[in-house]
Order: sequence, then C-alpha cells, then structure tokens
Amino acid sequence: MQNRTSISINGITEGVIWKQLLKFFFPIMFGTLFQQLYNTADAIIVGQFLGKEALAAVGGGTSTVCNLLIGFFVGLSSGATVIISQYYGAKNEEKVSSAVHNAMALAIASGLLVSVVGFFFAEPLLIAINTPADIMPLALEYMHIYFAGALITVLYNIGTAIFRAFGDSRHPLYFLIVGCLTNIVLDLLFVGLLKWGIRGAAYATVLSQVVSLTMVLVSLIRKTDCCRLYFRKIRFEKEMLKRTLYIGFPAGVQSTMYSISNLLLQSSINSFGTDSAAAWAAYGKLDSVYWMIINAFGVAITTFVGQNYGAGHMKRCKKGVVDTLLLSLVFTAVIEFVFLTFGRQCYALFTSDENVIETGVQIMRIICPFFFTFICIEVLSGAIRGTGKALIPTVISVLGICGLRILWLQTVTPRVEGLFGVISVYPFSWIVTSVLFIIYYLKGNIFPKEEDITESEIPLQSK
Repeated sequence: MQNRTSISINGITEGVIWKQLLKFFFPIMFGTLFQQLYNTADAIIVGQFLGKEALAAVGGGTSTVCNLLIGFFVGLSSGATVIISQYYGAKNEEKVSSAVHNAMALAIASGLLVSVVGFFFAEPLLIAINTPADIMPLALEYMHIYFAGALITVLYNIGTAIFRAFGDSRHPLYFLIVGCLTNIVLDLLFVGLLKWGIRGAAYATVLSQVVSLTMVLVSLIRKTDCCRLYFRKIRFEKEMLKRTLYIGFPAGVQSTMYSISNLLLQSSINSFGTDSAAAWAAYGKLDSVYWMIINAFGVAITTFVGQNYGAGHMKRCKKGVVDTLLLSLVFTAVIEFVFLTFGRQCYALFTSDENVIETGVQIMRIICPFFFTFICIEVLSGAIRGTGKALIPTVISVLGICGLRILWLQTVTPRVEGLFGVISVYPFSWIVTSVLFIIYYLKGNIFPKEEDITESEIPLQSK
C-alpha cells in the first residue's frame, strides 16, 4: 500500500494558476540569469584581460562542445525529475525517495563517463569544427580542465533539478547566487591578479561548481521528509531506471542533436575568421540571457504539469500551458527590445574591438526579432514531457530544428554570401518546429479527460 502522508502541499496543484506559475518561475528565472552571469563572468574577464583569442576560446565552439557531452547526460537524467514530480504530485513518498536516489546514481555514472570521454575527445572535436589555429591551444587547455570536473557539473545540475521537481525553485537560486559570486571572485583572482591565463578561468568555473554542489548535497541530506538523500541508498532500481531512461533518453538525444547542429554552424562561422568567432562567442553569452529565461518557463511548466498530471488535474494542466505561453510572450518582447536597442553597448562589455562589435550587432539584428517564434517549442515540449511523453517531442525537435539546420547548411549556405547565409537558419527552423509542436499539442490527446482517468492512464500513480 502506498504511503501518502508526509508530502507537504507546495501550491503547484492548487491556487490561482498564473500566480503559482510566477511564484515558481521567478526563482528559476533569477537563477538562470545568475547562471548566465556565472558563464558570462568568464567571458568578460577573459576578454578584457586576455584578448579576443581567449574570448573565442572560452565561448563559441568550446561551449558547444561542452554542451554536446554534458547536455546528453543531463537530458538523460532529466527523465528522473519528471518521474519525481509525478510521484510527488500523487503523494507517493516511497516512490519519491526511490526516484531521488536513482537519479543521483544515474548522475554519478553519467558524470564519470562524460569526464573521460570529454577529456580524451576534446581535441578531435575542436578540430572537427575548424577551430582557428590561434585559438586551439587555449580552447584545449580550458576544455581539459573543464571536463576533469564534469562529474561535479552533472551532479550539481541533477541535484538542483531534483529540488525543482519538488516545486522548490528557491534553493537552486541560492545555490546559483553563491556559485556565481564565487566564480567572479576566483576569476578576478586567478586571471586578473595571479595571471594564470585561460586555465585560471577554467579553475574558477570548476571550483565554484564544487561550492554549489556542496550546498546542494548538504541541503538534500538535511531534509526531514521522503525527499531526504541518504548516500547509502544511492543505487539503481531496475523499474525506476527503465522509466527514467524511457523519458530521459529521448531528451538526451535531442540535446545531443542540438549540439551537433550547433557545432556544424560553429564550423561555418569559424571559417569567417577570429573576429566572427569572437563575435559569435560574445553573442552566445548575451543570447543565453533569453534562452535561460525561456528555459525557466519550460522547467516551470514541466514541473507544473508533472505534479498536476500525477494528481489527476488535467484541466489545470491545460490552463497552466496557456498561462505560460502568454507570460513567455511578455518576457520575450522585453528581451527583444533591449537587445535590438542596446546591442552595441552589450557587446562593449566583452571587447573594445570595433570589428567584433560590428559583426555582433549584425548577428543580433538577424536573429533577435524572431525570438518569439521559439516560445511554443520550449513551453509545449516542456508540458508534453511533464506527462511522461518524451518520444514525439524529441522527434519533432530533431527533425524540425536539427535536421533542417543540417539541410540548410548543405543547400542554402553555399549559395548565400556572408554570415547571413549561416545564422538565418535559426529563425527558419524555429518557425517550422513551432508549427509542428502546435499541431501535435492540439491533435495528440496530450491530456485525458478528468472524468475518464483511470490508474492505467497515469501509470506513475500505480503501485
């Protein structure tokens, strides 16, 4: 018999929907902004102290290669967070505890594997994306140190995702703030004061992640309910692992395909030289401000749908999706205005090189007006995954974004001169993929009618 007595109500399955979404969203949003600051601190300090070559080395293709490997395993483990949120919404504390420890076991195995693979394949991947010769030694040095600490990075990401699955978005914010401030201080110390160069930025990143991970683990160990972490209980549980992989593997594949398509785009951008590579690296840091915000909405709706789906509140799930789409549109409009109005000032944070700034502003003018076309992709895919349906969103994303981008590079880019021929693939792929997601969401019977729900329709509520 299920034990459903000690899980507290957190508001996600009750109350005014848009208020509960914003209450959950804002800590995620501020957390993701701090995460971006966490990454941007490297770029600003490195760009100002070490020059545009070092700036290109810690951003652009280097970031994409890191995301290629880290992203797959974080996506793989994300299946656990969907399961945790559904069990939590169903108030099944025994299964919540099992899912938490299964997620940590998967994170440890994934982190160790990505450390080994990333360390030994860093150079071949950098060569494959045509990394400029003057950037290669710096990028390789940075990546070797980064991947040596990949276990810490994966554990930290999964640990904070577990908190969000419970409906707790405040603690991940606190962890990020401390990690971000630590990273900035260590960057200034290692790069600015001690003159350690690119390796100083890498050490600062890894050590600040250690601080954040320590806070995550201590907080989980100190919990007093079924969410508490016990090191001796960290192990794989067969059925839980199967459910986790069923949901998480498609997400991991999607993340990998995103990174592969971005690597191909990075290779094309690198062919234009160091100025373009540096401009794209800086744009990536600025651009991430928006993606962090829209991703926060995706995380919020996934947890919201997961808990309400587990509780059997289907009408609430649907209303939550509509409210999230509208809120996302408002935030997107604000970001587009800021980037298009103050783009040059934003680039000046990273470099004083006029060629790099001019190239960056050109990139912004091509991509930023179309940010709004990505909203449906993030929100609808997050909502669908919250129900445990992971395969179709992955197929749509892989074909609509990754497949189209690869096809574009092979057919359109050779016929259009300059950067425009490369980066205009972004808005085109977003539009097509959004249309596919809208069709599937409206026609795919994502949420069963509440009066028709049986235990078999929500399998995570069963014993």
